[in-house]
Amino acid sequence: QVQLVESGGGLVQAGGSLRLSCAASGRTFSNYAMGWFRQAPGKEREFVAAISRGGISLRYADSLKGRLTISRDNAKNTVYLQMNSLKSEDTAVYYCAARWALSYSGTVYITENEYAYWGQGTQVTVSS
Repeated sequence: QVQLVESGGGLVQAGGSLRLSCAASGRTFSNYAMGWFRQAPGKEREFVAAISRGGISLRYADSLKGRLTISRDNAKNTVYLQMNSLKSEDTAVYYCAARWALSYSGTVYITENEYAYWGQGTQVTVSS
């Protein structure tokens, strides 16, 4: 089992920035590809960003490119999501997810059903 705990959410004004963190425990973190998803009120959960085990391969939702940076620190068992130029439509609960991956550098996963482990989520609210 992998346990994931997100933090760093909160209330921010439009145009501001936040950095979300997701701390993992329970298994060897570097064996897992990681992703971030979000769910806005009344909407389905959607893909935000993903990173391979070694942090080499990255993927972002097309609508969010340029405003986000996903990164990871395998020594700290943590994945991050830096969000800049936040907009009111970024208001959502943000979830991190993990799945075991064979490829250290190449493979990222962008759909919910590819992930086995999920955190409880952290609320991000952007005021306009």
